[in-house]
Amino acid sequence: MSTTEFTVVGGGIAGLVAARRLAMAGRTVRLIEASDHLGGTVASHLVGGINLDAGAESFATRGNTVADLARELGLGDDIVSPSDEGAWLQPVDGAALPLPSTGILGIPATPLDAQTIAVLGMGGALRAQLDSLIPWFGKRTDVSLGALVRRRMGKAVVEKLVAPVVHGVYSLHPDDLPLDRVATLKERLALHGSLAAAVRSMRGAMPAGTAVQGIRGGINRLVTELAADLKTYGVVVELDRRIESAGELAELDGTVIVAAPGILAPVRGRTVTLATLVLDAPALDAEPRGSGVLVAPGCTAVSARALTHATAKWQWLKEQANGHHVVRLSYNEVPAGDFADVARHDAEVLLGVSLPPESVIDCARREWVRPAALAAAERTDGVAVVGETVGGTGLAGIVTHANATADRLLALAAEESAEEPAEKPAAEAATAPATEADDATQEVS
Repeated sequence: MSTTEFTVVGGGIAGLVAARRLAMAGRTVRLIEASDHLGGTVASHLVGGINLDAGAESFATRGNTVADLARELGLGDDIVSPSDEGAWLQPVDGAALPLPSTGILGIPATPLDAQTIAVLGMGGALRAQLDSLIPWFGKRTDVSLGALVRRRMGKAVVEKLVAPVVHGVYSLHPDDLPLDRVATLKERLALHGSLAAAVRSMRGAMPAGTAVQGIRGGINRLVTELAADLKTYGVVVELDRRIESAGELAELDGTVIVAAPGILAPVRGRTVTLATLVLDAPALDAEPRGSGVLVAPGCTAVSARALTHATAKWQWLKEQANGHHVVRLSYNEVPAGDFADVARHDAEVLLGVSLPPESVIDCARREWVRPAALAAAERTDGVAVVGETVGGTGLAGIVTHANATADRLLALAAEESAEEPAEKPAAEAATAPATEADDATQEVS
């Protein structure tokens, strides 16, 4: 009889959270990771002498899922909110503009306000205002966010506002983002009858600055503390062990949880490249573009799709950077030419300041694959799956799904235990092999 009740394959955040949840319930757990470290895309790197997040640098506050996990891990006092500086938008043509501050995912709460008109033009704003006159019958809620916004507010809102914001948050076009993935929007739309009213209601429940939070020192600290908890709860961790096929999963002990894309099906998805610049640029002290700039699809002035002025967004990082500035840019495709120089040029354009080559103290490049959803036909019977392929993009969704999956497996294990006979009939016990009796004794002890 195996002494391992659960085997988790994949040591990213989903795998760590699931393994921890199972071990805290008193189960014996083994975690297998193909690389030499834990955390997956929640990682850190040293750039210009500063330890920075190499992947996720914030988390959505919906449901308090990640914040609750951070508190459980002893990081509660280090949960921080970003500055109240808003983001800007780089349109297809012209200079950057402040992003309308009252929207959600770029959906305007007040289509005819000055900020929205500045981005959409009067014609686009008037089309968006028609949303208040279009009846909502609650049909076809299985559509994408892009399709819904386009139908109710028009093409300009989707392409000029929603697309750059959704890409910045989810690394997706709104046409690829299911409406169900946007927390409470469908319910509030049904309640209020228009998108703008739904967004105003959501903003009322989520004041500015609370949509995302971070952790002082970086989101990567979650990995350090999760790893420490696994050790505390007796999880056996195996690094540098690669499981490459569904067939190999069948040979593992206990119930198997897959937390690594590529084992059940070839990885499909997009590669996102991140450039992190540490700059000596006093012109950025004034934070000319707030917390960063989102780029509208079709803009050819830069190759980047988004820029975060991290030292303007996070006070803790500003203090740690000792007068330098940290800027991070994301790319859907790796640009041609010298990558560091392209990133510097893009930052210069998007931030609206001169950044000569000598202003760059250091530049780091990281690439991450954002895997597509796993199809139902690609699942394997008897194997549970957690992670981005099933839980969606973003730490909040991934952690929520991993916890729910672990709880479901624990409930199933408890049901199976309750259905087993309390003890073997005397005749069966007398003829049972000695090895089984020894195992049973060890389990009771």
